[in-house]
Amino acid sequence: MEAMKIPKRFFAFGILTCIAVYVAYIKWHLGSKPFVGATEGVAESRGDKLTHQAVTTALSVFYGIMFDAGSTGTRIHIFKFAQQPRETPRLTHETFKALKPGLSAYADDVEKSGQGIKELLEVAKKEVPMELWKFTPLVLKATAGLRLLPGEKAQKLLEKVKEIFQASPFFVRDNCVSIMNGTDEGISAWITINFLTGRLDDPQKRSVGMLDLGGGSTQITFLPRSKATLQTSPSGHTTSFQMFNHTYKLYSYSYLGLGLMSARLAILGGVEGKPLGEGEELISPCLPPGFKSEWQHAEIVYKIKGQKAGEPLYESCSNKVAKMLYRKVHRASEVKNLDFYIFSYYYDCAAEAGLIDKEKGGSLTVSDFEIAAKYVCKTMEISPGNSPFLCMDLTYITFLLQELGFPKTQGFKLARKIDNVETSWALGATFHYIDSLNRLQY
Repeated sequence: MEAMKIPKRFFAFGILTCIAVYVAYIKWHLGSKPFVGATEGVAESRGDKLTHQAVTTALSVFYGIMFDAGSTGTRIHIFKFAQQPRETPRLTHETFKALKPGLSAYADDVEKSGQGIKELLEVAKKEVPMELWKFTPLVLKATAGLRLLPGEKAQKLLEKVKEIFQASPFFVRDNCVSIMNGTDEGISAWITINFLTGRLDDPQKRSVGMLDLGGGSTQITFLPRSKATLQTSPSGHTTSFQMFNHTYKLYSYSYLGLGLMSARLAILGGVEGKPLGEGEELISPCLPPGFKSEWQHAEIVYKIKGQKAGEPLYESCSNKVAKMLYRKVHRASEVKNLDFYIFSYYYDCAAEAGLIDKEKGGSLTVSDFEIAAKYVCKTMEISPGNSPFLCMDLTYITFLLQELGFPKTQGFKLARKIDNVETSWALGATFHYIDSLNRLQY
C-alpha cells in the first residue's frame, strides 16, 4: 500500500506544477500588452465573456477616444494603436473632428451642451469597430475655458457630459470627465511631441521642449538636463510622472490668464469675467488709431477702441505689453540650449502674418516674430485691415517668449501635424491614461 502513495503524490505535484507554470505564462503574456488587461476588466464589470476573437484583436490593436474641451471649441481625437508584445504601442491612425463653440459657451444652457458631444460620439462609433466599443476608453478633459468658469457652472457641464458618456457603448470610469490642470496639459503635450518625433523610445535622442499658447492659458514643458534647473525652479514648476515603466522629471508650468485671448483682455485693460459698465470702452494703444468695434471674450461683449499715440504703434503697444507681463513669468535659463516646438496660437498668428505655410508649418526665431510685429503695427497705422488684433498678438508673443528666457536668435519648429497626426496634448493624455489603466490592472 505504501508503494502506491508515491506515484499519487508525484502525480498531484506534477498537476500543481503545470498549473503554476500556466498561470505564470498567462500573467507574463497579459503584462506585455497595453490595454487588454483593462478590457478584460470591462468585460467582467459588465458581466460579459470575452470571445477568443475579441481577445486576439485587442492583443494587437486597440483604440482610445479623447475629447478636448477647449475654450473656443470641443474636439474629438480617435486614436488607433498597434502593439507587439513587450514593445511601446505604435499609433497607426487618428481621426479628428472639431465643433465650435467650446463647452463654456453653454454655461447657462447645460442641456444644449450635449448636442455637440453626441454628434462627436457618432464619429467615434463609425471609426471604432463595434466589437471593440466596450474595450475602448472614452475620456473628456477640459482646459482653460472651463477652468475660468465659476466652479458650480463648470461642474454642471461636466456632469452632463458624464451622463452622456455613461449611456454610450464605450468604456468609461468615474474619472472619465475632468478639468485638466495646466501642468497635466503641458505634460501631455510634451508626451505627444516626443512620441511623434521618436524620442520616447530612443535614449540617444535628446527630448524636445514644447510651448503651447491657448486662449486662456499658456504652457512651457521640457526635460531638464541640468540638475540646477530642478533645484532652483520655483515651487510648482517641476513635476514627475510615470509612463511605461519609466519616470520622467519635467519642468512644466501653466500660466492661467496668459493665453492669447486672456492676454488681449489684460492688455486692453479689462478684467476677466467683469462686464463693462454702461457707455464704457476699452481703449488701447495696441489697436489701430481710429479703430472702433466690439469684441467677445468668455461670453462677455466689450466695446473696444484704438488710441492715437504720440509714438509709433509698435513702441506704444510694446510698453503696454511689457507692463502687463512684468514679473508674471519665470525665466528658466536652460531653455536657450534646448530645441522647442511651439503650438496653437503661436502657429495661428505666424500663419496669419505669412511667416509660415498655413498647412506645412515651418521654423522661426523670436526675431522673426518681432520683425513681423513691427511691420504689421506700422501697416495698421494707415489701415486696420482684416486683422485689427494682429499687431497686439505678435507683440505679445515676441515679449512672452523673451520673458520665458528665449533670446531673439532662438529658433522654434512649428507644426500642426507630424506624420499626419495632430500635435496637441490629446495623444499624450490618451497614452498616459491607457498606461494608468494598465497600472491599476497589474
